[in-house]
Order: sequence, then C-alpha cells, then structure tokens
Amino acid sequence: MQPHELIAALKETPTEFNFDLPNPEDEDLSESDFQQQVDGLWKIFEKFDLQTDIWRGRILRVVRDREKKDGQGRGMGFLNWLKDKEITKSQAYNLIQLANSADTLIKDGTLELESINRFSKRAFIETAKADPEIQKLISESAQNGENITYREVRQLSDQMTAVGSDTLPIEVKIKAQDGTLSPRYLAPLVKELEKLPQEHLESFQKEMSLKPDVDTVKLMTTEARSLGKYLDAAAQVQTIRRSSVDVGMALDEALRLDCLNIASDLVKQASQLEQAVGKLYTTWKRLGSLSDRLYVDTGASNPHLRSLLNSLESLTGDVIEVELDDTGQKTVRLKILPQEAPI
Repeated sequence: MQPHELIAALKETPTEFNFDLPNPEDEDLSESDFQQQVDGLWKIFEKFDLQTDIWRGRILRVVRDREKKDGQGRGMGFLNWLKDKEITKSQAYNLIQLANSADTLIKDGTLELESINRFSKRAFIETAKADPEIQKLISESAQNGENITYREVRQLSDQMTAVGSDTLPIEVKIKAQDGTLSPRYLAPLVKELEKLPQEHLESFQKEMSLKPDVDTVKLMTTEARSLGKYLDAAAQVQTIRRSSVDVGMALDEALRLDCLNIASDLVKQASQLEQAVGKLYTTWKRLGSLSDRLYVDTGASNPHLRSLLNSLESLTGDVIEVELDDTGQKTVRLKILPQEAPI
C-alpha cells in the first residue's frame, strides 16, 4: 500500500481509534473489572506503539543510509531531517536499533511477523537484547498465541543467567531451579561475579554454598560490586601503579576488617583526582596559550581587552588562585610545577 493510500484508508476508518474508556466514577463497576478494561486498552496501544516505532526506525534507517551511500555532507542532511521532524539523534538511533532487532528476528526465522503483535513494547525490546536461546523460547511462546510481557522476558532471562552461570555454586543453582531462590536476585550477582578474576571467586562461592539464601545473595552482590570497583579503580591510579603497594594484600586486609567499601571509594576518588589534575593542567596550558596570543594581537589602543587579560592573571600564572565562595573567605591556591620526564 502506498503512503497516500494508507492515509486515505485511515481517514475512512476513524472508528478504529474510537475506544470506550471505563467511567472512573461508575460505582457499579468493580475494581477488578475496571483494571481489566484499562489493562486491555493499554496493551492494545503498547502493540500499536511498537509497530509504529519499528516502522519509524526503518524509515530513519533508509534516510540515514541514503546519505551514507552518497558520502556527502558528513551526515548533516540526516541531522537536518531529524531536526525538521523534531527527533533527537539518540531517539533516532534507538528507533533504528529497534527496527534492526525486529528485522533480524524475522529474517533469522526466530519470530514470525504476525507474532510481533503478541509483545508489549518493553517486552519486545528486552527480547531483542536477550541471548539467542532466550529469544527462541520467547518467540515460540508468542507464536503459540501467548501474550508476552516485559516481566516474563526479564524473569526468563534472569533464570537462564542464574542456571547457566559457572560462577554460582551448585547449591544455589538447585534453589534457583526449584523456585526457592528467585533468579531476579541472582542475575545482578552473576553480573558482578563475572567481572572478577578467578582467584577472587572462591570465597564468594564458599559462603554462598554454606548459606544459599536471599540475604547471602544480596550481601555477596554488594561485596562483589565493591570489589570490582576497587580492582578497576586501583588499576587506573598511576600513583598506585608507580608504588610498591601490593594491591591484592591490601584488598585482603580490607575484606578482613570489613572496610572494603571505604577502600573502594578511596581508590575511586584517587582515580578521579588524577584525572581532574590532568584535565586542569591541559586547560591551564590552553588558557595560557590563548592569553599570550591575544596579548600579542592587542596593544595599548585596546584597553578593555588588556583589562580582560589582566583580570585572568590569577589563572594563567604558575600559581592558580580561585575563590570558592562570594565572600572571598575560602580561597584555593595551586602552584603548578610541571616536571618533564628525562629524555
């Protein structure tokens, strides 16, 4: 059907969009019936919205690819097209990704075209991001006539993650399979454990084996997350790398003293400070260079520009001075002494 034919068809059938909403003041309407009606309408529009967004993504994709093929304008035509349609770049690429996911699932035979209407929008997006085996199971359910919700996809994904992970001990997997330990608690734990080196997993696995319950899983998730942050931040801090500190032994002591969170935050702040100093030095050099250029290009006949340069001397010199409040009572002075590495 051509675009003009589609528009004409929609104009001729306005009743398709004429839905009877339940009266919120109807005292004879039970709460369960009211919820059933509004939930049913919501699902209809979720599906309609999904199909709309998939087609919008396909349209955006051809507009982008058309310009990519010409190789001209460095994408300005596509960006102007988005601006004209009041769509941000991030929204456009999210829609394109949705269309790509839909086309891939259909092309691979994982999903039949008519089964898309069985998905809510969030459920479809979650399915498109899932592993192939999860996509297959969800698609089979949709093709068997089942309506697919985001919660169902998330639950199956969490269960597959928990049961299939090598990081969890057998005692935990058994409880996940028989339903006594919800996979939704295990999925975040698996995500954090998979980031850790093998030598750090044994203590987590041992503790979970001894007490495979929800409280232990939550505690292990928090500790694994803190441990991961500690290791990542410590590896980024140049000051630590240049020293003789045994990061692993320091970690063991932090765990023994139950202060891993503090140690993790310590190295994280150290990493951020180093990055901030590096950015400060680069900005200071740039500011000094611009100040010198402007000074050379101006003369006494430009007193206001000279006054601007003079006002910035507290930032361009070797000693940087910045007031932290309007009263001038809190001032920070930093002296920059760059030391070039010997050749």
